[in-house]
Amino acid sequence: MVHESSSAEMHPSRWGDPAQAAPLADSARGLVEMVFGLDERPALTEVVVPPSRLEPAILAALEELLGREHVLTDDGTRRLRTRGKSTPDLLRQRAGDLADAPDVVVRPSSHDEVAAVLTYAVAHHLAVVPFGGGTSVTGGLVARREGYEGVVSLDLVRMKRLLAVDRVSMTATLEPGLRGPEAEALLAAEGMTLGHFPQSFEHATIGGFAATRSSGQSSAGYGRFDALVVGLRAATPRGELVLGSAPASAAGPDLRQLLLGSEGAFGVITAVTVRVRPVPVEKVYEGWRWPTFDAGRDAMRTLAQAGLLPTVLRLSDEAETSLNLARPDAIGDASDGGCLMITGYEGEPDAVAAKRTAVTAVLTGLGGVPQGEEPGRSWAHGRFHAPYLRDSLLDVGVLVETLETATFWSNAPRLYADVKSALETALGSPTLVLCHVSHVYETGCSLYFTIAAKQSDDPVAQWLAAKAAASDAIVAAGATITHHHAVGTDHRPWLAAEIGDLGVGVLRAVKAELDPTGILNPGILVAP
Repeated sequence: MVHESSSAEMHPSRWGDPAQAAPLADSARGLVEMVFGLDERPALTEVVVPPSRLEPAILAALEELLGREHVLTDDGTRRLRTRGKSTPDLLRQRAGDLADAPDVVVRPSSHDEVAAVLTYAVAHHLAVVPFGGGTSVTGGLVARREGYEGVVSLDLVRMKRLLAVDRVSMTATLEPGLRGPEAEALLAAEGMTLGHFPQSFEHATIGGFAATRSSGQSSAGYGRFDALVVGLRAATPRGELVLGSAPASAAGPDLRQLLLGSEGAFGVITAVTVRVRPVPVEKVYEGWRWPTFDAGRDAMRTLAQAGLLPTVLRLSDEAETSLNLARPDAIGDASDGGCLMITGYEGEPDAVAAKRTAVTAVLTGLGGVPQGEEPGRSWAHGRFHAPYLRDSLLDVGVLVETLETATFWSNAPRLYADVKSALETALGSPTLVLCHVSHVYETGCSLYFTIAAKQSDDPVAQWLAAKAAASDAIVAAGATITHHHAVGTDHRPWLAAEIGDLGVGVLRAVKAELDPTGILNPGILVAP
């Protein structure tokens, strides 16, 4: 069985759907003017894309492999495949810096065509950058160019089919180019859901979820994406990998884990088999108020360790709550203070009612104050909209970016304080550092920071210095350098501190075995 789907493009120098770009709301604009001042930054009206470096013979050979209409060198397409969507990526685009534009964008339609492109790239020493939705925020799409004849963006946009469904085992096999909503629509037609809803859901792809170890906003109930993967297929310069023949295996180390999180540096994922669930009949989201961030976090830990996690569980600190960042349609409005927790329940009505009753009893007993369903509905309505607010703030001279990490429960207070202090010290005043617990486990949690500061004359350098300070603090606190954004180039300098030089050597050895000439996303994950 094969079902196909459609596609959409994001704005080249903003996040998401161009039709959703909007100026700051009056309430938010007044707050920004009071804290940072307003410094309108008009976008460039004309941007020059560097010419392709590839010889006509190479382009002709790629056209022979894929068809002329699927080998693109026009400026518009190449600009859309330049970098990802981090704040530095967008600032560079807005400044007219397109030095990282690929020389050609190719669009294979099958595993075999991907393999053929890789074979050709090896023979002609072309760097190949797998491209899904383009939502990377850690430099995962900026391949090293030096020493290569050119850079090929391997755009998987044509590989967006639901290949198979196993209703007995409750698994589905999806191609990597399917964006989140497209995958959910195809599965819904079969009465199923993947349940993976990261903030990038509307534009990120199945292949990207796998290649970055993505974690969605409903991970408490459905699990991280890597926990959903039961099998995958990948094309490498050395041949094909087909992994996952059973739900569990003791046949040596799990090689699926080499591809999950590898960011296209070891191979190109061409199909993913995932665990699916029935489409939930009922969805309920609600809010809780806690007097402090520590009290709310302790309540989350109690739920996790009691095996009572709802589908959605997140907690904003005092600063994030005061600005209503968890409720984008209320930003700038007065807050009730404390710390806002969002809980969500999805499934059959009886199961939803039972879990909700049990969680309510625990949270009430720990001192939480129920806020009803209105805060939950507000969060659900705006759950994918925060990146649009970032764009609007960049427009008026406010530097806005995010970073995330994770640690064990016992270390969370120190990590929170140290990262916040490092960012405030690096950026000076005025700076706002907001945080929420985005994902929880029995043993620990993820902290997701949002930072706002007045832009300097060189905002890219300004942010890179602040990010380095925060990363140093994360490593010093013994936490992970990334919980769900992946390594890319941005986190690579701190990878050895987390996994050791020997661990980095293991990754280089895998790279050398699967990609001996180093054509796959060179410079990403591990240095050459």
